[in-house]
Amino acid sequence: MSSSDIFISETIGTAVLILLGGGVCAAVTFKRSKAHNAGWVAIAFGWGFAVLTGAYIAAKSGANLNPAVTIGLAIKGGIEWSQVPVYFAGEMLGAMIGAVLVWVTYLGQFQAHLSDPEVLADHTTEEGLVDPTAAPKAGPVLGIFSTGPEIRNAAQNLLTEIIATTVLVLSILTLGLSDNGKGVGVIGTLLVALVVTGIGLSLGGPTGYAINPVRDLGPRIVHALLPLRNKGGSDWGYAWIPVVGPLIGGAIAGGIYQVAFA
Repeated sequence: MSSSDIFISETIGTAVLILLGGGVCAAVTFKRSKAHNAGWVAIAFGWGFAVLTGAYIAAKSGANLNPAVTIGLAIKGGIEWSQVPVYFAGEMLGAMIGAVLVWVTYLGQFQAHLSDPEVLADHTTEEGLVDPTAAPKAGPVLGIFSTGPEIRNAAQNLLTEIIATTVLVLSILTLGLSDNGKGVGVIGTLLVALVVTGIGLSLGGPTGYAINPVRDLGPRIVHALLPLRNKGGSDWGYAWIPVVGPLIGGAIAGGIYQVAFA
């Protein structure tokens, strides 16, 4: 498989992943959405189905869709280390494209939400100006694009992301590789989607379970760049945790596989 095949497949698959995953977050967040306040279960299943759809679309490249998965597969020997940068590039570009598509899809809702006095009330100063550094919420719509902790403790948040990602990647590595040696097969893809749903329900509460560096970083960059008035800050002080944590988790999962299953 050529580098261009990998790049295109991962870009499209990750874009769909983020479009559907970010889309369910937007649907639950916006008051002018038919799914408003649908809750955490809807988000967990929405992200599970997002993984399922993106993975089927990107089957040609093995549907990594996640640098943590790519690292785990490289340690296992499922992909060549020389291909890792190509996977990373496609995954990052796809995540940013998906985030932009969420914004386009919910453009009217973004505009209504960010002009709603009730929404902005928690982010205003005594002078009535929007405070982009308001804590713990960094912005009224940041949660649509990226994750954030319920209790802000760097060590705890990092450990949560490491544990959750280790579970994800180890489940992928132990499902068995497909015939092309690059990723899980058709049934395995469905099982991975269910694992993601389970992680969201069981381990997602503390940090919002990024478990994927580009799932968080790509949309966070888009949030910072989009011309959204009153959007608030992008919380760059936290941004390293959902990048570093999943990468460590992916590497740990690869190491566990080599020791216990290879």
